Amino acid sequence: MAAVPSSRTDAWWRDAVIYQVYPRSFADGDGDGTGDLAGVRAHLSYLAELGVDAVWFTPWYLSPLVDGGYDVADYRTIDPAFGTLEEAEKLISEAAEFGIKVIVDIVPNHVSDQHAWFQAALAAGPGSPERELFHFRPGRGENGELPPNEWPSQFAGGTWTRVPDGEWYLHLFAPEQPDLNWAHPAVRREHEEVLRFWFERGVAGVRIDSAALLAKHPGLPDFVEGVDPHPYIDQDELHDIYRSWRAVADEYDGVFVGEVWLPDAERFARYLRPDELHTAFNFNFLSCPWDAGRLRRTIDDTLAEHAPVGAPATWVLCNHDVTRTVTRYGRTDTGFDFATKAFGTPTDLDLGTRRARAACLLTLALPGSVYLYQGEELGLPEAEIPLENIADPMHFRSGGTDPGRDGCRVPLPWIADAPHYGFGSRGEPWLPQPDDWARYAVDRQAADPRSMLGLYRTALALRRDGAGFGDGPMTWLPADEGVLAFARTDGLACVVNLSDRPAELPPNQQVVLTSDPLDGQGRLPVDTAVWLRT
Repeated sequence: MAAVPSSRTDAWWRDAVIYQVYPRSFADGDGDGTGDLAGVRAHLSYLAELGVDAVWFTPWYLSPLVDGGYDVADYRTIDPAFGTLEEAEKLISEAAEFGIKVIVDIVPNHVSDQHAWFQAALAAGPGSPERELFHFRPGRGENGELPPNEWPSQFAGGTWTRVPDGEWYLHLFAPEQPDLNWAHPAVRREHEEVLRFWFERGVAGVRIDSAALLAKHPGLPDFVEGVDPHPYIDQDELHDIYRSWRAVADEYDGVFVGEVWLPDAERFARYLRPDELHTAFNFNFLSCPWDAGRLRRTIDDTLAEHAPVGAPATWVLCNHDVTRTVTRYGRTDTGFDFATKAFGTPTDLDLGTRRARAACLLTLALPGSVYLYQGEELGLPEAEIPLENIADPMHFRSGGTDPGRDGCRVPLPWIADAPHYGFGSRGEPWLPQPDDWARYAVDRQAADPRSMLGLYRTALALRRDGAGFGDGPMTWLPADEGVLAFARTDGLACVVNLSDRPAELPPNQQVVLTSDPLDGQGRLPVDTAVWLRT
């Protein structure tokens, strides 16, 4: 085996491949219908064989699970549906034995309405110190019957809920997720202690949910479209918060990745300064349609955003909040709609699969780190969820107009011929699996090197063992219209054909890996990618 690049052992996060686990849907270790930590521990060898460097877990804390665990009741306790704190510590230790680091998800903007702080605030009443930890306000109108302002929700619906004593509390998401008051020192102190709690248990990093929403304008003024500054997105006070967090992380050599959605490149880059966050998610790439010109602009813009602060880019095709890649890329419309989390309609799964295979090689060849959502390596399409099984609050708060996110959260298929495809449940899993998912099962794909799983395993092994991909420079190469071609280090190059005709490959190149076979004349077929070496 070739020597592992130093960036993978020192600043490992600059070019790591990080696998996202949605615990409820990865594997069920105790058979109760819900994925859990025991299920993950039983499949650590799968993750090691896949070739990932780290695993990011969406929230596994004590929670009513109103919003998939992003409504946290206690950051220091594992939800019983997933296991125990002792099991989490074992998982972190066992993953390390496989060379896999663990990243946990912190949700600092809000807590669950079942959190001890919020329950105390409800009991204490107006004007109490307990209510100062949140945003409680009297209402407007003659009898306080109107909400304090007209802020739009990150979900559909309103952002204020009235309690029996007449006051209202702010929640940018669901009513069960009251926003914390980050101007209060106790809120800041608590979260720094939570960071230390998990770093001391061996986690390597922290993903920060809704990282640009924590601080609010103190006057809570009404939101006016197009008028800056925004009253609750990207407040300047956030940078002082993250500088203090960085000081904590540096004590443990921990790293951060922020969920930061900002249209302003300069303001986005501020979060990645050397004394703040290490990385941030790249949502522009995720939301870009399968179009050569737009993808090239997105890649250029992403690298340009990160260059001034010397931070590595991140690349991701899918996560637990958007329609799966195979389904998105199987839609021929070029417009992306975040309301429905999809590109156009209808879906051609064969087309989507070819494009997703090509996108795998494109993404893994770009400079920086890569996030891989569970099931993407199996080529899973979006699942249709019967109305009676939908659990996502986004669906209900939209009055049924938003399909919700459950279609990308369906339990994974492990064994084609086993009950529930080997997910592990004795009865029906918490979300139903489609009837035709046997073909996507791990055991079938593991036996076929041409499968999506085979492609990911091969590509990740090449990326891990070779020095040419990962962090470092990138240079665009001449290419026909509709074709992306770029060089990396050590003579490696990537070519992706997004045109409507086969593409000629550069001369004097050795084919390292293709997403699908070349045609009979050695050309790159439409919707196909290749890795080359001079």
